[in-house]
Amino acid sequence: QVQLVESGGGLVQAGGSLRLSCAASGSIFRFNTMGWYRQAPGKQRELVATITSGGNTNYADSVKGRFTISRDSAKNTVYLQMNSLKPEDTAVYYCNLDSALVPGFPYPRDYWGQGTQVTVSS
Repeated sequence: QVQLVESGGGLVQAGGSLRLSCAASGSIFRFNTMGWYRQAPGKQRELVATITSGGNTNYADSVKGRFTISRDSAKNTVYLQMNSLKPEDTAVYYCNLDSALVPGFPYPRDYWGQGTQVTVSS
């Protein structure tokens, strides 16, 4: 069974930086993307950034140029470097492993972390 463990959230002033980490435990044969989503109070969960197993990245327009996603394949860990943070970035950030094929499961499935709070004060 795969578990995603997130860390790095917290409180920061506008203009500051945070780095989120997400470590996937367990064996993973293959997956589509690893990435980050966020959900602000009263809003739907939205994509922030994803990275494929081949290293291709995708970002929401609202974070392009400010956030950078990267992956350490040897550690099965994905990072989100967040710079120039704005109050509207305040949300719970969730790590996602998309369409992962793991031992014991015949079909690919998605996995989610428990979420980490990011709060940006103005």
